[in-house]
Amino acid sequence: MADKKFIVEGKPAVNERIKGESNKLRGTISKDLTDDLTGGFTDDNFQLIRFHGMYQQDDRDIRAERAKQKLEPLQNLMLRARLPGGIIKPEQWLAIDDFAGENTLYGSIRLTTRQTFQFHGVLKPKLKTMHQMLNKVGIDSIATAGDVNRNVLCTSNPVESEVHQQAYEWAKRISEHLLPKTRAYAEIWLDGEKLESTKLEEEPVLGGKYLPRKFKTTVVIPPLNDVDVHANDLNFVAISENGQLVGFNVLVGGGLAMTHGDKTTFPRKADDFGFIPLDKTLAVAEAVVTTQRDWGNRVNRKNAKTKYTLERVGVENFRAEVEKRADVAFAESRPYEFTERGDRIGWVEGIDGKFHLTLFIENGRILDFPGKPLKTGCAEIARVHDGDFRLTANQNLIVAGVSPSKKEQIEQIAREHGLIEDAVSKQRTDSMACVSLPTCPLAMAEAERYLPDAVTELEGLLTKHGLPEQSIVFRVTGCPNGCGRAMLAEVGLVGKGPGKYNLHLGGDREGTRIPKMYKENIGEQEIMQHLDGLIGRWAKERETNEAFGDFVVRAGVIAPVINSAKDFYD
Repeated sequence: MADKKFIVEGKPAVNERIKGESNKLRGTISKDLTDDLTGGFTDDNFQLIRFHGMYQQDDRDIRAERAKQKLEPLQNLMLRARLPGGIIKPEQWLAIDDFAGENTLYGSIRLTTRQTFQFHGVLKPKLKTMHQMLNKVGIDSIATAGDVNRNVLCTSNPVESEVHQQAYEWAKRISEHLLPKTRAYAEIWLDGEKLESTKLEEEPVLGGKYLPRKFKTTVVIPPLNDVDVHANDLNFVAISENGQLVGFNVLVGGGLAMTHGDKTTFPRKADDFGFIPLDKTLAVAEAVVTTQRDWGNRVNRKNAKTKYTLERVGVENFRAEVEKRADVAFAESRPYEFTERGDRIGWVEGIDGKFHLTLFIENGRILDFPGKPLKTGCAEIARVHDGDFRLTANQNLIVAGVSPSKKEQIEQIAREHGLIEDAVSKQRTDSMACVSLPTCPLAMAEAERYLPDAVTELEGLLTKHGLPEQSIVFRVTGCPNGCGRAMLAEVGLVGKGPGKYNLHLGGDREGTRIPKMYKENIGEQEIMQHLDGLIGRWAKERETNEAFGDFVVRAGVIAPVINSAKDFYD
């Protein structure tokens, strides 16, 4: 039982009631599925479907017009799949490709920053078909949203195949260990046999009311910080010796979401708890989750994530509790360094003699665009590929494990369908945005639809100032919830209103420093005017190989964020 001095007293948030009365996440979802009067879900079910991997949305571009016609908003569902480590087989890809083309409003597959894919625009009558299709090919969407541990990320490193395979196996084991035990998903979506008593479905890790808030976990292989460890609650940093994984450094308490105007919310870097051997991995994962389960804030959801628990109870108290629950003593962290982020676009050869092609997918949106039939191209590759696909946490796609005999054929298909473009700049591949409008109900400003033009302007500024080969880690989010990870960018835009953003500067290329707000609530033209001047200074005043984010801090343009809670707003 948790130490009572670390429990937040007060009236529980409404979500606590919803979870507690949900009959182990069943609610009345099955009843809502038969309601033809609405395209959405009602009452508590609106929240409960998230635990099944879905969010209810509508097309905001046509919301006002439908209201004029006295019609309900075009309610539809977004599904996020569970795909630990982002690995998917060609036959699975073809199945999701077929479903997206025939059964969604938008026809696309969306690769996400959570190293998985999303379907957007699934109408309620198609939901069971969708889940049963996924189940048939060995995929589900259990616990990819809601107050649970979500899809476990793992570095997409196809080059060092042996260490990556070991790390990936741990990502899968962590995911399975932390999953909800309820059979609600199977009962509702797969027509599974109903249990006579839900008392058989105890939740030893997640508890009767699950976690206070969402929880994110990664496994990362230095020197590549492609999963942005400081955006996550729990991170296992792989430590290898002689090409073999020997253990992990454990980082806890990262997170990027905040609320505009509420200074009790802030982005935060994860704390390094120390090193553990491999055989303690699952015990430590469970201990971190259960400590957060028991000590997390169930009164105020804005302060309910792990990062706020560490700030409130103290890092050492949290760490000691994890040691106690896991029966482990953290050793001193083993040395490691992050030197890269992002993905290695193009071909690389692995240590096993196989080839791996990383395809840059702008915004992760796989669709047949005019002159660029990306979706068709990916399907054509899947039909001949003898390896697997790896979805990255940067919205790109790796065609992994390509045998030498298939390399030329796959490259030809990719080029014919616009999946390889030699002219794509480093700046474009170093830029990223969340989905935002028109589907996300939380969006305040454009992100995905704004990014391509914003990058073109940024490319123009770099060329103007004699830096056409340089790049800046640039990210845009439509709201302050952090899905596009702007709070780990050198230049981060956070949506404030239509066409308006807060401009943040000063993150680093490695993803180990949070940027600070430079200008608040400014328009697109003013953003580029500020960046024009700053890039001009960078070109003239930078030290050898000095990145933009490091320059603006060294030059005093912006103060560095050292302690997230203390100086993010100062």
